[in-house]
Amino acid sequence: MIYKGSCHCGQIAFEAEGDLGQVIQCNCSICSKRGFLLWFVPRANFHLLTPEKNYSTYTFNKHKIKHRFCPNCGCAPFGEGINPKGEAMAAINTRCLDDVDLSALKVRSFDGRKL
Repeated sequence: MIYKGSCHCGQIAFEAEGDLGQVIQCNCSICSKRGFLLWFVPRANFHLLTPEKNYSTYTFNKHKIKHRFCPNCGCAPFGEGINPKGEAMAAINTRCLDDVDLSALKVRSFDGRKL
């Protein structure tokens, strides 16, 4: 299935394709402070519908994940990184997806504080 999403003001818009059945709730410092519920898809299944110049990037700690956010509204709809198998991935904040019932998703906890 294809899902559409955006930041709050719409300056960043995207589509992602995949099975949205499970999301990750990470307890690392950035995920817990931002309240992310993350859905990981191969980067090839993630398509930005607005220009890259519309977002800003934040990295911290080991600088392996590029946290993308809107400089206008501050919303952080996705991030990009490499999974342990060396594959490019997009980490989508499911709270930024349109028409998704978050209460219907299976939430898996991940201890990101140990990384």
